[in-house]
Amino acid sequence: MTPDGPLTSEQILAAAEDALRRFGPAKATVVDVARALGVSHGSVYRHFPSKSALRGAVTAEWLARIAGPLDVVADTETPAPERLHTWLRALIDAKRSRAAEDPELFETYMILVEESSAAVQEHVEHLAASLTKIVADGVQRGELVADDPAATGRAILDATARFHNPTHRQEWSDPQIDDQFEAVWSLLLKGLTKGLKKHAKAARAAAS
Repeated sequence: MTPDGPLTSEQILAAAEDALRRFGPAKATVVDVARALGVSHGSVYRHFPSKSALRGAVTAEWLARIAGPLDVVADTETPAPERLHTWLRALIDAKRSRAAEDPELFETYMILVEESSAAVQEHVEHLAASLTKIVADGVQRGELVADDPAATGRAILDATARFHNPTHRQEWSDPQIDDQFEAVWSLLLKGLTKGLKKHAKAARAAAS
């Protein structure tokens, strides 16, 4: 069906995702996307110069839909420890729900992710920056202890990878997985708040 008005990148990405769901990454083509939109494949290429570019954009869009709600959490004014926990749970739940609700599309995205190293690296850096913001806020407010918020944010992401990195997706069905996450979180929180009173006392002394 020909779209109303000028063809947009958003329409193409939506049609590409539908084609990937229907045909899988091995068989879905730019022609399938164009046919679904009722346009020529040349019209698609005017927005995305190659099949690889289109697949990369679909991957980036999928990753952005995961990161967006996390940015909202990072920007809230709740105490940093609570915010960190909420952020991690939101990331875990987002990945897990996608894997459970549409497993075929999720596996398709895993194939695309392997092809799109630049998009994945950008996504990881975005997540680490979001965590860094929360940690830095916590340090400033005297709620957390971290000499290097950026390094700490990245360490939190790495330490919890088993619960949200799709390479571990076969483990997510473990009935103990939530308890295991909470155990890891408890250790992280202890490390992030260790010596908090001492740091607060030193800060007050420096300010006086």
